[in-house]
Amino acid sequence: MNKKQRKWRNRILVALALFAVIFATEHLLPLADMLGSEAAAVYLLFALYLVPYLIAGHDVLLRAASNIKNGQVFDENLLMAIATIGAFAMIAFPDAEPSMAEGCAVMLFYQVGELFQSYAVGKSRKSIASMMDIAPDYANIERDGELAQVDPAEVAIGDVIVVKPGERVPIDGTVIEGASQLDTAALTGESVPRHVEAGMDVISGCVNMTGLLRVRTQKPFGESTVSRILELVENAAEKKARTENFITRFARYYTPTVTGLALLLAIIPPLLGMGAWSDWILRGLTFLVVSCPCALVISVPLSFFGGIGGASKLGVLVKGSNYLEALAKVDTVVFDKTGTLTNGTFNVVAVHTEHDIDPDYLLSYAAHAESYSDHPIALSVKEAYSGTIDQERIHDVREEAGHGVAAVIDEHVVLVGNDKLMNANGMDYHDCELTGTILHVSIDGRYAGHIVIADVVKEDAAEAITRLHAAGVRKTVMLTGDRAEVARAVSKQLGIDEFHAQLLPADKVAQVERLLSEEADGANLAFVGDGINDAPVLTRADVGIAMGAMGSDAAIEAADVVLMDDKPSNISRAIGLARRTMRIVWQNIVFALGVKLVVLVLAAVGIANMWLAVFADVGVAILAILNAMRCMNVKGWRK
Repeated sequence: MNKKQRKWRNRILVALALFAVIFATEHLLPLADMLGSEAAAVYLLFALYLVPYLIAGHDVLLRAASNIKNGQVFDENLLMAIATIGAFAMIAFPDAEPSMAEGCAVMLFYQVGELFQSYAVGKSRKSIASMMDIAPDYANIERDGELAQVDPAEVAIGDVIVVKPGERVPIDGTVIEGASQLDTAALTGESVPRHVEAGMDVISGCVNMTGLLRVRTQKPFGESTVSRILELVENAAEKKARTENFITRFARYYTPTVTGLALLLAIIPPLLGMGAWSDWILRGLTFLVVSCPCALVISVPLSFFGGIGGASKLGVLVKGSNYLEALAKVDTVVFDKTGTLTNGTFNVVAVHTEHDIDPDYLLSYAAHAESYSDHPIALSVKEAYSGTIDQERIHDVREEAGHGVAAVIDEHVVLVGNDKLMNANGMDYHDCELTGTILHVSIDGRYAGHIVIADVVKEDAAEAITRLHAAGVRKTVMLTGDRAEVARAVSKQLGIDEFHAQLLPADKVAQVERLLSEEADGANLAFVGDGINDAPVLTRADVGIAMGAMGSDAAIEAADVVLMDDKPSNISRAIGLARRTMRIVWQNIVFALGVKLVVLVLAAVGIANMWLAVFADVGVAILAILNAMRCMNVKGWRK
C-alpha cells in the first residue's frame, strides 16, 4: 500500500469510527427526550452524520462537480453524489423517515469499495510492474584502466561492458571473458540459474550471480531485450478486449439511462397521485445507488489485467487484453519447426561426397559459400569447417530465398542448398538415407555430394503437444522449410496431427490462410515461430506467438504473445490462463448484472431500502473484485 492509499485508508477509518459512534448514540440514547423534541434530535443527527460523510466523501463530490464542469457528467461520482445528498435532503420532508445514516453509509462503503479496488489494481500491477525492475540503471565501461558507470543508452554496439556479481546485464551481448550463473527469473519465470561462459550470448535484464563477466554488446540499449519487454508492458493496457470495450460502451449509455429512470421514478408517480413525494424520491435515490456500474467497470478490466499479470509470472508476455481474449478461443496451433519445436542448434553429422571428392574439400567450398549467411544451417557448416575462411576467394554471392546460396569461389561456381536449388539448376542429385537437413553441393555444374545436418528437438516439445491436446486444442500443425523426411520424423516423434514440409515463407502464409478458412466460427488459430521469415505468418494468424529469448526482433515485434523462455510447453499454460480469465470475466458480468437487475426491480416497487442498495453496489463490487483477483494466482501452473 503506497502513501496515498495509506492516507486514504486512514481517512476512511476515521470516518467509519465516527459513523459507528454516531450510529450507536442514535440507537442507544433517547436523544429526543434529552433535547426536548424529535425535530431537534433529527437536526443534531443531520449535523453529526455530515461530519464523517464529508471526511470520507468530499473528494467524490469534488470529482462529480469537476466532471460536470468539464462536460463528463454521467459517471459513478455523480450517481453517488446525487444519491447521498438526496438522502440527507430527505430531512426536508417531515413525513419521511430520516435517511442521513443511510446516506453517510452509502458514501462510506462506496469509498471502502474504491479503496479495495485501488489495492486490488495495485496488487495486479505488481507482477507486471515488477518487470520494470529489470531496467538497468547503469552500465560499467573500462576507461583508462578504471570502471566508469554510464547510462546504458550511451553504450555503442561492439563496446565491452563489465557486469559484476549482483548487477543486472544492461545490454544484450556475447561473453568474451569470464563465467557465471545468471538469474533469469524476472524474464522467463525460470527459477534454475543459467550457466554462461565465454562465447555464449547473454540478454539484458538477467542478474549476474557469481563471477565477473566481460560482455561485447550486440545491440544498442533501445533495441535490447529489456527495452523491448518494457515497451510491451507499457503498451499492454492500451489494447482492450472486445468484452472490455463492450463494458466501457455499456457504462457510457447505461449510466445516463438509469439516472433518467431514477428521475422519472422520483417524479412521475407522485405527480400521478400514486403516493407521497418523500416515498418516491427515496425510491429514486435507492435506484441510483443500486444502478452504479462499479462492479462491471472495475472487475472486468481488473480481470484482464490480472490475467496478463499472471501470464507474466509464467514468463509469457501478452501484449494486450484483446490478445488474451483471442488466446482463450484458440483451437488450432500451428508451429514453425526450427527454433520453435527444435533448439535451432544445427550440427553437421555426416558429409557424403561423389566421385572420390575429399569431404574436407566439399566442406571447405560449402563453408566459404555460406560465409555471409547468419542462418543456423550456414552457421553449423562454418562451425564444422576446421580451416580459416578466406574472404578474398569468394565472389558474386547470391542468396536464393528458401533454396540456398550461389557463389564463385576460386573461379569455381558453387551451389549450396536444398533439392529445389538443385532442380532449378538441372543438377542430378540424390537423397540421403539419414534423417536430417540435407545440404546439396554442386561445383561447376557437377553434383559433388551433400552434407547432413541435424537439429535437436526441445526437451518439452512433446509435452507441449500433449498438453495442448489435453487442453482441448483440436489440431496441431507443423510448417517447415525442411525436407519432408525430417518433418515426418519430428512430427511422429512429437505427436503432431499434420505437417507440411519444404515451404517458402509465402507457402507458410498460404497454408495458414487455408487453415484459417477451415476454422469454425468463434474459433481462433495461433501460429508459433521465432524467425524473421515467420513475421508475415505471425501477423496473419489470429494469435501470433513468438519465442522471446532467442527469437528475432521482427518475430517479437509482429507477435501478440511472447514466450520469454522459449518453452513451447508454456503455450498450453497461456491458453489455460486465458480461458480461466474469460470465465472469471463472464462470471463477474452475469453476477453483477443479475444482482443489480433484481435489486433495481425491488427498489422500483419500494421493497429494497438504502441498506440493500449498499450491498447491491459496494458488496457486489467487492465480491467481483475478489473474484477478479483469482486471475493473478498462478500457483500450480509452473509445473
